[in-house]
Amino acid sequence: MRRRLIRIALILLFFPPLLAAVGGWLAGPAFLHPIRRELTPDLLREADASFTVTGGTRSDFDVRAPDGTLLKGWKVRPKNPNGSWVLLFHGVADNRIGVIGQSEFLLLAGYSIIMMDARAHGASGGPIATYGWLERNDTRAIIDALFDSERVPCLSIQWSGPGSPCPAPKHIFALGESMGAGIALQSAAVDPRIEAVVAEASFANLREAAYDYAGLRKYPWLGKTLFAPGTWTLLYRDEKLAGFPVAKVSPVKSVAVRAFPVLLICGEEDVALPCRHSEMIYAAARGPRQLWVVPRAFHTAALGFQPEEFRRRVLAFFAAAATPDSLPH
Repeated sequence: MRRRLIRIALILLFFPPLLAAVGGWLAGPAFLHPIRRELTPDLLREADASFTVTGGTRSDFDVRAPDGTLLKGWKVRPKNPNGSWVLLFHGVADNRIGVIGQSEFLLLAGYSIIMMDARAHGASGGPIATYGWLERNDTRAIIDALFDSERVPCLSIQWSGPGSPCPAPKHIFALGESMGAGIALQSAAVDPRIEAVVAEASFANLREAAYDYAGLRKYPWLGKTLFAPGTWTLLYRDEKLAGFPVAKVSPVKSVAVRAFPVLLICGEEDVALPCRHSEMIYAAARGPRQLWVVPRAFHTAALGFQPEEFRRRVLAFFAAAATPDSLPH
């Protein structure tokens, strides 16, 4: 009887980690190949209706990434431009329409917008998503293309005189949610042209995010203990399949590399990427930093729960970032 109880105890002890390890191994490819949300005619009509209300004018903006991947998106100009641009980054398994709500109040405030489908998302090419490893270089290419394309209309009009430089974008900021927030933070670490970042519900790093998924989005301590083998096998297989170092995909490390201003936003009820991720990024940030925990809000729902406060904070943050001496440290 005693041996039987010991056998049962051992099975109960070792079966969950073994099952988690198998699950992590099988889930690895899906992590690199998120569901692609197509840019349907209905979504295009939704976007155009939004731009009609805000007075925005969109134009196609195609960019070739350093590895040859074609990235597709839009440049959207406001009715009364203030000379500054905001790069918008959507979440995983989404496309550029996912950040249409953020574009609305930015356009009304005079900001020009770049809305791109991330690689392996929407209409953009790319076989896999790397959560910032390749995407940060994509952002560099997008900014290069923005500067190049803005010189064209300048050269087509009579400027201040021969040899006078064309006006570059006055300021470039970034705003992202979830995966897009992590990409925005990692992009700003390698491209100083991004002057400030608003990051809602970013992951701290891939390992920390995997703990939440392994813990069934409710018990991250399970992902770090009993189900930890699922985290290990998922990240190990992804690293081998994709050929990039998982440990270096880290917004936490990014904010420690370069001291740029960050406004971190997280929902109090977020179980996908709980506030501890934003808190880790906040603790590591070298530049001016702010953290806003939105009561009762779930994942990437801050704008929906507190629209007026969201708009006020973001616009005030970008305005302050344009005059760095006014930013709180």
